[in-house]
Amino acid sequence: MKPFPSYASLIHRRTWQWLVPILCALLFLTTVIWLPHQAQQMESSERQEQLIADTLWVEQTIRFQLGRNEDDIRSLANAIATAHLADKKLQNRMHFLLRNHPELVRIAWIDADGKGTASNQKGSFILDDLSEELRLKLARVRDTNAPEYIQPTPPDDAQHPALMDYLFPIHQGSQHIGWVIATYSLTGILEQMVPWWFAQKNQISLTDRHENALGQRTAGGAGRGVYTYAHDLHLPYADITLRTDSVKGAPNLLPNLLVVAVVALTLGLFWSLGALWRDINRRTAVERALREQIAFRTAMEDSLVTGLRVYDLNGRITYVNPAFCRMVGIPAQSLIGLSPPMPYWAPEVLGEYQERFAQRMAGTISSHGFETVFLRHGNERFPVLVYESALVDETGQQTGWMSSILDISDRKRFEELNRRQQEKLQASARMVTMGEIASTLAHELNQPLAAITSYTTGALNLLENPAMHQDAAGMKRIRGALEKANTQAQRAGHVIRSVHSFAKRREPHRETVALPTLIADVAQLAELQASQHFISIKTDIQSDTPAVLADPMMLEQVLLNLTRNAIEAMRDVEQARRVLHIGAGPDPSAPGSVTISVADRGCGIPPHAQERLFSPFFSTKSDGMGMGLKICRTVVEFHGGTLTYADHPEGGTIFRFSLPASIATENMKK
Repeated sequence: MKPFPSYASLIHRRTWQWLVPILCALLFLTTVIWLPHQAQQMESSERQEQLIADTLWVEQTIRFQLGRNEDDIRSLANAIATAHLADKKLQNRMHFLLRNHPELVRIAWIDADGKGTASNQKGSFILDDLSEELRLKLARVRDTNAPEYIQPTPPDDAQHPALMDYLFPIHQGSQHIGWVIATYSLTGILEQMVPWWFAQKNQISLTDRHENALGQRTAGGAGRGVYTYAHDLHLPYADITLRTDSVKGAPNLLPNLLVVAVVALTLGLFWSLGALWRDINRRTAVERALREQIAFRTAMEDSLVTGLRVYDLNGRITYVNPAFCRMVGIPAQSLIGLSPPMPYWAPEVLGEYQERFAQRMAGTISSHGFETVFLRHGNERFPVLVYESALVDETGQQTGWMSSILDISDRKRFEELNRRQQEKLQASARMVTMGEIASTLAHELNQPLAAITSYTTGALNLLENPAMHQDAAGMKRIRGALEKANTQAQRAGHVIRSVHSFAKRREPHRETVALPTLIADVAQLAELQASQHFISIKTDIQSDTPAVLADPMMLEQVLLNLTRNAIEAMRDVEQARRVLHIGAGPDPSAPGSVTISVADRGCGIPPHAQERLFSPFFSTKSDGMGMGLKICRTVVEFHGGTLTYADHPEGGTIFRFSLPASIATENMKK
């Protein structure tokens, strides 16, 4: 067993435990206090050394550029000495030098006789026009045969910068023939020869020996007077000093790495505390918002008329809202946790429920809604529309399925009411049509009835003769008259049955309809009206036209409406164009469909009426109801087809509608 440490050792250990952190803290504070000052001194030295190095580099750049200018002036002087430049060429050469050296403001040439030409003067000038001091300097340059710079004088104001002349003597052999004078702007020297990056960091100036400013450039602002340096340009006979004054001030303590670290740690601590406080407030706000959202969602779900139902991945109900419970008449506590079969499933569609449930479990459920039947209170059936989608959590994993259930009993009743209204409207349209053809129908029935009367009267007259009873020829004549009367009666009966079938109101009934027979019956009814306007009806039914699965009376109404419109459109055109064409055949653009067309060569459809042609209660006729084409389109769409129109190439209009063929329709239903 290890012995307990003594009291003295415990005191010694505790002393070191406190002393080491205190010493570390004192060392840290000493370092924090000493290092920033040391770093400040080092940074000041580095800045001063960098300024000196940059100033010397700029001085060398100015001297190099002035040397290049001296070479160009020497080249100009040599060209003058060899008589290669005179008059216009001399002026052009001077302007060329001024363009290439913007720091120059003037170049002049003075010959030995004292006459000269300057770049900034149109005429000539003489030596006497120059100042006495400049004439003396020219004489000295002539005698020494060495170029020199003239010491500039400080400017009177900032608008007139200081100028510096450069004098270059010209000799031809041992004979002096003149001078070239190049005048510099000291401000221009700073603008053109000092790099922009250096000017942005320093105030640059040129001064004389008395520190009078001759030129200055302050692109980056005025200098702070902390880091400065001056260096002579060493120009012959000109005492000019280049001075630089950095725009930077003395370094402060904050840029120091250690101070920044301490400040950053302090700020980080306060930021952490602030972030923690903000996070607590946010969590509190989120929890409050969550409770509000839960209360809002609960209130919203309680007020919904749409039923909501949630299945888990095993098919058990995990949630239902009050609307769903009201639909099926079962409380939520009795539904939660149930597995199929459900008590609200109707027995007659139990197989459909099982199949859809299997699809849901397999993950192949469709996002489109489907209609089915539910039970309310176990015995009352009502139609519903169900939409189902996958239910995923915040990680994207599926946890079940969400179902939205709508009770569509009211919609079904409205659809049934709307269907009955459509039937009434169609029946009314048929009655209007029958009213319009009533007079023609009376004329059409008159002929067979008159013939029947004639035949029966003749037969009665023959029967009144007793001799005819024994005569075989007489009996044959009586039988022939009765047969003709019977034929005319059948003809009249066929017309009456056709009209009666067309006008009779009944429920829609789809059956296989042969289009040749249907079109023939329509053509016979349309002929009653067409004959009054001397319009001929032609039919063109292809031999391979399949039958359609449709209500024959409804299709007959569509064709009769279209033919009546075509007849009315051709009432006022010339006789040669009064041809109504009815055609039928397979649709080449849609296999399994049949196209039926009604074409006229009438006046066509006005442009202003084309957009509203199928609108209800819109008609181009003064006495029209505006429902004919609307009913036609509704009937065609009811049969799964489309009704369109186009301009006839020879004038008039062509109406076409397509219907699924009988075989295609039956296969689609299967």
